[in-house]
Amino acid sequence: MYVIMVGGGKIGYYLSRSLISEGHEVLVIEKQREKCDKIIEDLGQVCLQGDGSETSVLAEAGTSRADLFISVTDADEDNLVACQMAKQKFGVPRTMALVHNPRNESIFKSLGIDLTICDTTLIMEQIEQEVPTHPLIHLFSLSPSNLELVEVKIPAGSRAVGKAIKDIPLPANSHITLVIPFNEKPKLPSPDTELKAGDQIIAITPKPLEDELYSSFMVLDESAGRAAKKSRA
Repeated sequence: MYVIMVGGGKIGYYLSRSLISEGHEVLVIEKQREKCDKIIEDLGQVCLQGDGSETSVLAEAGTSRADLFISVTDADEDNLVACQMAKQKFGVPRTMALVHNPRNESIFKSLGIDLTICDTTLIMEQIEQEVPTHPLIHLFSLSPSNLELVEVKIPAGSRAVGKAIKDIPLPANSHITLVIPFNEKPKLPSPDTELKAGDQIIAITPKPLEDELYSSFMVLDESAGRAAKKSRA
């Protein structure tokens, strides 16, 4: 597989080294001469100095024969433009961009970037998983259906405690797919499965209805619920 990597910083360097070690053909496009020289010194003649968003540079890199195009510079706008150029002008079948501002992810996807990876979101998700009191964790986005796979921990005092799943008012098109009781094995739920405090559930819900799903498992004390919800922001 021929992979073009725009950005020869730490991310681009280590990704390229890993891909090369797996037998892939890799070319890094990097603006700064010093970084380019370092990559060539360490990895061989696999770096082209230039702007990865310029047509002439992409043509010199042989972008039209690339199987995968990845842009991991420090600037979201550069990553977007580079991937768009690769896709639209050179017909690269698969483009991937690093996104630093989470608000830009939807823009990238709407403009045809095949895969976006947001470093800020990834770090926040890891932080959330380390905080046991955090009530809702995003696990996976199901694009383009606009559905989210989420994990919810049932807090003590939740309006859902002691209720069967069929009696919990879930948002439209939302489904509980897995229940993980405290210190027990995960189980596939039925409509009659009763939820207990400390249970973790895996659910699918439309992204615009996440807050509604969240409220279905909030504590009965609305003031406590608002405080917990504020802690999510």
